[in-house]
Amino acid sequence: MIKERLISLDVFRGFTILLMTIVNNPGSWATVYPPLLHSDWNGCTPTDLVFPFFIFIMGVAVSFAMPTKTFDSTTFNKIMVRSLRMFCLGVFFNFFGKIQLFGLEGIPLLIGRLIITIGVGYALMGSFNPKVKTYLAVAIFAVYVFLAYSGIEAYQDVRLPGVLQRIGIVYFIISLLYLKTTQKTQLIVASTILLGYWAIMTLIPVPGIGLVNLEKGTNLASWIDSILLKDHVWAVTKTWDPEGILSTIPAIASGIIGLLIGQLLNRPLPKLEIAKRMGIAGIILIILALLWSIVFPLNKSLWTSSFVLYTSGLAILSLTLFYYVIDIANYKKWTKLFLIWGVNPMIVFFFSEIIPQGLEMIQFQNPEIPTEQINLQNYLYSFWIAPVFNNPMTASLAGALIYVTIWSFILGLFYKHKLIFKV
Repeated sequence: MIKERLISLDVFRGFTILLMTIVNNPGSWATVYPPLLHSDWNGCTPTDLVFPFFIFIMGVAVSFAMPTKTFDSTTFNKIMVRSLRMFCLGVFFNFFGKIQLFGLEGIPLLIGRLIITIGVGYALMGSFNPKVKTYLAVAIFAVYVFLAYSGIEAYQDVRLPGVLQRIGIVYFIISLLYLKTTQKTQLIVASTILLGYWAIMTLIPVPGIGLVNLEKGTNLASWIDSILLKDHVWAVTKTWDPEGILSTIPAIASGIIGLLIGQLLNRPLPKLEIAKRMGIAGIILIILALLWSIVFPLNKSLWTSSFVLYTSGLAILSLTLFYYVIDIANYKKWTKLFLIWGVNPMIVFFFSEIIPQGLEMIQFQNPEIPTEQINLQNYLYSFWIAPVFNNPMTASLAGALIYVTIWSFILGLFYKHKLIFKV
């Protein structure tokens, strides 16, 4: 039995994936409005909300996908394979730009990479029987591990952590918690994680550095990444990863909070009472977060405990607003755009990571500087979009909105023909 979809949750998911697409695809990274950038370190911008909102939404959705709480080997395998498929999709983004094929370069190499992309995408998002899904996911994961640690130069520094990887790990853990524990136990686990992470990050000295600190590159989470992941981290940092090992632990608490809200939404209570309880919970979490941030600052890269409470509180309040307007007031006419994004997030996530890399590989002579090459992405922005606007930040935002418009058209066709791509 699968519970009927909660429209407000789909709309919230659609709003979040749409915001993600805007912030991840500016016309130019050199000129972006500050709210559409991540915090440099401590703090929380609207962009910093996207990832924790996704994890919260996933937690809410778990109780709708598995309302009967039946746990057996079949259910466990389904959860494990779905988690592994998400993980493998995320890792592929990092492999795409490093794939080498028989010495090919330029367009021929791009075509080869796209063929592999279609194959991997179909293997990880296609509809197969459970056994085939398992074999494909395990095989692809094994290939990743082999390539990353084979000593082959092209893959020796490929990044292994990432957004979908973290989502897959969190999904696996909170799904098992949901099926095997009570809400009280889930609350205790989340609280223990947040308090424990705070203690670990603020009490344990950093080997080789000494003093406990929460600064870039010198904190305990960074040290663990540098030891266990070595070169397989975010290229920007080179030594640690914003989706690293230790900082994934508090992300589990973000998922558990979503899980608890999902179970509240499934309770046989009047909708107004549910909305009231959600609103109160959201406000309490935000207050606790702001108090905690005095000693444990809001920080997305470290996914601090205060960040978990703050972003979860905002997520609860956002869902409460959508829930009231859509499911209580029954005002749904405006939801279509967000629905078409919300029911098909995975296909957007997957190809939004691939398309920019592909456009960068298509290069030709720069019309303004004949001695230089320009890639297709920069050409479209520099010669078609930027000249229309006086403010470069507005031009950059326009580039993102054009990209969103194209995706909206594609997703609208998928929605019309009831095509939903899942892992």
